[in-house]
Amino acid sequence: MIESHQYVLDSDWGEVQPDANAQNDYLAKHSWDEFAHWHLGLTDGATDETKARYAFVYGDLRRLHRTGLIACVYRASEWRHKEIELAAHGLLQYLDQTSSR
Repeated sequence: MIESHQYVLDSDWGEVQPDANAQNDYLAKHSWDEFAHWHLGLTDGATDETKARYAFVYGDLRRLHRTGLIACVYRASEWRHKEIELAAHGLLQYLDQTSSR
């Protein structure tokens, strides 16, 4: 998504992050595998093919959002999910480098 410029650099994540209705609409037209690609992690103990299974969403199900990656870094750091924190941080750095060219 970054290389094909499918991102938003400035958004209010609280307004654009997908809510339950947006997720349901997406799942009506897409597979669980496609839904999974919008998340950086999985929830331990949650059943496969449920929305609860997927964690750390970073886009609006159409485009990656810079503020979504920032939220992932913050939440992963807060909850001590180091691998997710570092992955989100790496994507954020790559996005910033790519978008400034």
